[in-house]
Amino acid sequence: MLQGTGSDVGKSVLVAGLCRALANRGLSVLPFKPQNMSNNAAVTVDGGEIGRAQALQAMAARAEPHNDMNPVLLKPQADRSSQLIVHGRVRGTLDSANFIEGRRSLLRDVMESWQRLKSRCAIVVIEGAGSPAEINLRQGDIANMGFARAAGVPVVLVGDIDRGGVIASLVGTRAVLDQPDAAMIRGFIVNKFRGDPALFVEGYRAIERLTGWPGFGLVPWLPAAARLPSEDAVILERGGGARPGRTLVACPILPRIANFDDLDPLRGEPDVEVAMIPPGAPIPAETGLIVLPGSKATVSDLAFLREQGWDIDIIAHHRRGGMVLGICGGYQMLGRRIADPLGIEGAPRDIAGLGLLDVATVLGPEKALREVRGEAIGAAFAGYEMHMGETGGPGAARPFAIIAGHRPDGAISADGLVLGTYCHGLLAGPALRAAILSRIGVRSSGEDHHHIVDAALDELANGLETHLDVDGLLKLAQEAGR
Repeated sequence: MLQGTGSDVGKSVLVAGLCRALANRGLSVLPFKPQNMSNNAAVTVDGGEIGRAQALQAMAARAEPHNDMNPVLLKPQADRSSQLIVHGRVRGTLDSANFIEGRRSLLRDVMESWQRLKSRCAIVVIEGAGSPAEINLRQGDIANMGFARAAGVPVVLVGDIDRGGVIASLVGTRAVLDQPDAAMIRGFIVNKFRGDPALFVEGYRAIERLTGWPGFGLVPWLPAAARLPSEDAVILERGGGARPGRTLVACPILPRIANFDDLDPLRGEPDVEVAMIPPGAPIPAETGLIVLPGSKATVSDLAFLREQGWDIDIIAHHRRGGMVLGICGGYQMLGRRIADPLGIEGAPRDIAGLGLLDVATVLGPEKALREVRGEAIGAAFAGYEMHMGETGGPGAARPFAIIAGHRPDGAISADGLVLGTYCHGLLAGPALRAAILSRIGVRSSGEDHHHIVDAALDELANGLETHLDVDGLLKLAQEAGR
């Protein structure tokens, strides 16, 4: 199990790289994360949802994403509450008042998934969440030491040297843990190193001396990691205009932005510049395409969009002949109205949308979770749906896509400039991405994004084989399995 000294130390990427490295060695390997908190989710082969990081790790392991790989998923929908997904299905809400007690009750669900998963493979690579040093959250923990001790799995602690203070963070974690928890840690990894490794030899030895843990490697900043999907919105690139010769695609950063990896295939296009627009900044006038992304709280995110004045920017962009693409929650925002009669996202209400598509949405309790294939604007595509609510109206008579089985999806405005769809992942395939980019005068590279990610996983695995003691990690796992 890889745990971290904090969030964003690179645990997800290291787990993905290890899964691919072990799979390349011919081992049967699967990823596991007991509890995840993210609004980036993926549809599983068994019809549920898990964090997208675990879906990427499944791809690295050359396995199909399964609900058991991430039995508890928390999807933040307000500052103090999250939608609770257990075994791929919505179970309710956790908020600050019932978080610790509610989480404790989920250990049984976590252990059920763990038992099923480990029976299916030779080795499981497990990712913790946040940090075990957050001892204020230790009571009822199922994400880090609470799980590690229940399952009896050895832990390797990951520190991020790029952010500074890696010696203190690793040694400090050892200092604050109680003895039974500290005994679960069998070593450490220093991640994201830049420069000459010889300069950190003394630091590495100091960590070993002060913690009593052996080091399993000093991992440099591996370029392949930049070609993998990002899970957390906190590391979204911010703002900016297009570099010379590139067409700007702008996406406003909403508070509850979800599945923003939909834009990743555009980042790989040589003639496209993707700008994530932060609060307080306008959408640049030279933008060729505005993408309104998915949202875990469509109604409140639409209100935030208006507070930022982005609605004015979007409407002005459309009047100038600019294109707009709305995906899932973004599609709902583009319609005339959004009604929430049951209070799915808070108090029951009915609000005006941006009015760029002649459709209206009614939010409801049932969540659509399914993989889809079909054709949109003359191009084949594959993706997935993950949404609550139904959208319809006169504009739906001009659907964006026809899903296999002759089911219409989304809408296109009468002038052809505004596109809305419930389908995530639609830009990964080259055909539909090329069709959309051609509408803003950009020629696509024609590359399949899935192939790009798969190649990056192999490159990452090769880097870890070079810089990590993978044999030593395997030995830990073998000892634990006896």
